[in-house]
Amino acid sequence: MKNILVLFDQEWDHAQLNRAGLLSDHTTRFFHEGFDLFSFPSNANLLFFDIFRFVDRLVEKYGRNASAGRKIDGIISSHEQFGALSAALLAQRLGLPSTSIHGVMNAQHKALARTLIERDVPKANVPFATFPYTVRGASEIALPFPFFAKPVKAAYSVLARRVEDFADLKDHLSFHPWERYIIKRLVRPFNDVVERMGATDINGHYMLAEQLIDGFQVNVDGLIENGKITVLGIVDAVMYPGTDAFMRWEYPSRLPPQWQRNIHETTHAVVKALALDHGLFNVELRICSHSGHCKVIEVNPRMAAQFSDMYEMVDGINLHDIAIKLATGESVNIEQAIANKKGKYSVATSFVYRRFDGLPQLHFPGPAEFEQLRQFDPDAQLLLFKKRGNELKREMKWLQSYRYACMNMGGESEDALMEKYREASRIVGFPAHR
Repeated sequence: MKNILVLFDQEWDHAQLNRAGLLSDHTTRFFHEGFDLFSFPSNANLLFFDIFRFVDRLVEKYGRNASAGRKIDGIISSHEQFGALSAALLAQRLGLPSTSIHGVMNAQHKALARTLIERDVPKANVPFATFPYTVRGASEIALPFPFFAKPVKAAYSVLARRVEDFADLKDHLSFHPWERYIIKRLVRPFNDVVERMGATDINGHYMLAEQLIDGFQVNVDGLIENGKITVLGIVDAVMYPGTDAFMRWEYPSRLPPQWQRNIHETTHAVVKALALDHGLFNVELRICSHSGHCKVIEVNPRMAAQFSDMYEMVDGINLHDIAIKLATGESVNIEQAIANKKGKYSVATSFVYRRFDGLPQLHFPGPAEFEQLRQFDPDAQLLLFKKRGNELKREMKWLQSYRYACMNMGGESEDALMEKYREASRIVGFPAHR
């Protein structure tokens, strides 16, 4: 029996963890800790969350002194805000396999990541500058407008967007007192770790200015096992026209082979530069539409849970199953799994439903529509993100759109998949976009 502790599991994790347990060649029992940042009353825990007290409690509950039925064999998390950091701290305390806390911090601290990439892989970097949320004038920012602004520590693309001038930036960073308090609580665990490690004076109350870069965006998923870096695949991003908002993610990539080789080489070099040493990762890159050269957007020291079943549909591998094996020190044998290509479909896509008008999504499918969707395509996975009131207003301000649903599907071809998507959208009552 393998006991796996899952930290801050999210919607994408729920179905896949159960499926991963079935795919594993051993019996797996899951324990869950953490809370949901996006639902009440669970998110009230944010007001009191202390990452070091949280880890201390888990050491006591699941560590060496725990009962035989509760002592854990591995820790996994796909949660960017608190999960990856908590998992690394806890694994270090319990002596379990994990990405090192230094590797997690190198990746999650966007300014530190830029500095390390500039040192070791400068051709993959972009000019950047840091400045505090309380910046008073353009002269305090060592990068000309316009630029892309994002927090030094963030998740889910919150507060990340292009700003045209200083007035635009100040409007972007104008918060109500309650918003300021939420942001402060969101970054406190990260700041506490930064302070204890003493690596830099720049913490989560700073922003990063990055030179604008053009081209195609891709997500690169991979793993590190015994120091060996392996790229699992490249997922292409398609944006809603005229925006930086994701409309869908497509796997496998349709980019030219040479460009994909550049992506593999850049990913290896960047992961090595950040000293990521174990576990799953994903790297977001911008690919020049003329040369195929790669520029790093960011690196995440955890799996991209949204794509787990997409890899299973096409390649027959499940990211959650891989995460469990890596977390327990079990060999993954990933080259053989990739070579076998046992997936059911040729292509897979994660479709994202959004609103840009600031209005709530009033229609959501109920049990009957979910059952109809299941009968139409048993492999389709539909997740809903219901928001109204202040929660919706905050999402519109921080993300400039409201993502109210995602649906993952596979198909025998791109055309066949798009036809399935249109019919599935009709079933659940959502608009389909090409």
